[in-house]
Amino acid sequence: MENWDEVRTAYQVARVGTVSGAAEVLGVHHATVIRHIDAIEARLGVKLFQRHARGYTATEAGSDLLRVAQATEDQFNQLVGRLRGQGDAVSGELVVTSLVALSPLMVPVLTGFQRDHPDLLVRYLTGDRLFRLEYGEAHVAIRAGSVPEQPDNVVQPFVKMGVGLYASKSYAQSHGIPSGVAEFADHRFVGHDDESNRAPFFRWMRETVPPEALTFRASSGAANEHAVLAGAGIGFLPVWMAAGRDDLVQVMAPQENWSSSLWLVTHVDLHRSTKVQSFTRYLKACAGDWNL
Repeated sequence: MENWDEVRTAYQVARVGTVSGAAEVLGVHHATVIRHIDAIEARLGVKLFQRHARGYTATEAGSDLLRVAQATEDQFNQLVGRLRGQGDAVSGELVVTSLVALSPLMVPVLTGFQRDHPDLLVRYLTGDRLFRLEYGEAHVAIRAGSVPEQPDNVVQPFVKMGVGLYASKSYAQSHGIPSGVAEFADHRFVGHDDESNRAPFFRWMRETVPPEALTFRASSGAANEHAVLAGAGIGFLPVWMAAGRDDLVQVMAPQENWSSSLWLVTHVDLHRSTKVQSFTRYLKACAGDWNL
């Protein structure tokens, strides 16, 4: 295709569904969008869109174009992400992703690193979505569970996060504390709503706690932690989170088979860049002081 601007315009119309929306994304006048669509349809001799009152819907040919343009844009974003990570200066963007539960530990680390490198823009991405390092969505990822197996990534063991079974003092005052597993059926527990969750401590809970005792279930680890703190029942908390809190009672001490491995993941193309190497060294040094 000799005119990439027209392809890019058609891609945005197919993605957004309206001429005005595509114009806003591209930063052009809506008349330019219409002109590009008309030109590419005339050049290809095929209709890419069905026009209707609510906007534009891609035809089969338009859907084919969308798939090709999506792949091209992904490759371009991947290139941009890699180029941003190159060079000798610790500047520009540093994009780090982790579980939201690690935010209280990670934010001070990122703040300290930025203090040492004031020209750095820090972006800290949390959530359940797996940010793709191969597409330049992040420079460094901290991931939990089994060893990450995505291709072209450099994976290093980072730390092990200890987990214990806790209840709030308000729960203990109302319901007491079980003296052992045999008394679990007489208590209320906080668990994960996804029975396929592979966290080792949640697997143990599903195998050990009677289903009828799992009276509060949530879809995220953070929500589970808040439920335990609020007194909804007995549940798991990271050791570092429970340490020093006087409103919690330990029900069972941390066990080795409950601990969760954390992995430090970088993309092979950025792994040895000055920025990534500087940050990972700083992160490892700080993690030595974490009480996990």
